[in-house]
Amino acid sequence: MGFASEDQNRREKDVAAELSPPLSGRINDYENGGDELLLTPPLNFAMVDSGIFRSGFPDTANFSFLESLELRSIIYLCPEPYPQHNVEFLKLHGIHLFQFGIEGTKEPFVNIPEDKVREALKVAIDVRNHPLLIHCKRGKHRTGCLVGCLRKLQRWCLTSVFDEYQRFAAAKSRVLDQRFMELFDVSDFKHSALPPIS
Repeated sequence: MGFASEDQNRREKDVAAELSPPLSGRINDYENGGDELLLTPPLNFAMVDSGIFRSGFPDTANFSFLESLELRSIIYLCPEPYPQHNVEFLKLHGIHLFQFGIEGTKEPFVNIPEDKVREALKVAIDVRNHPLLIHCKRGKHRTGCLVGCLRKLQRWCLTSVFDEYQRFAAAKSRVLDQRFMELFDVSDFKHSALPPIS
């Protein structure tokens, strides 16, 4: 009556392991005599589209992983200055930083600055900046809003846009963010849009 056998549970775990790659992996680093290098992605890391990634704030433990992405640009959505060790990493790898200082707020009536989101979206859809990483502190709200606006540009239905936003924001999803994405007008971007994901 609904109880799975031990073999069935093991098979389901094996299939799940095959379908979802681990969050960190090892690669051979041939420059260091074949030693293995641990790759650890930043918090809430995911691929958005070809050449576009999202995450929370990367720290030094994530630098090897970021290096493997061969990033050309980073869109940083926080107003705080970028830490010096991150700036040095960007310089070392020729990565261009685009900063759009959007305040993180939990206040219910504070508006998201549409002009900054529009400018960040222009950078995100410009393939000359790819591959690029979009991030804020936790990769939830500000990043979620920008990615949600990108999804509208790709003609996703609002249900799917909100579903993706909620997967990253979890219990901390904000109605104000979803309202912003719903009302965001993408008609200005029609001529420079990424093709819809098929």
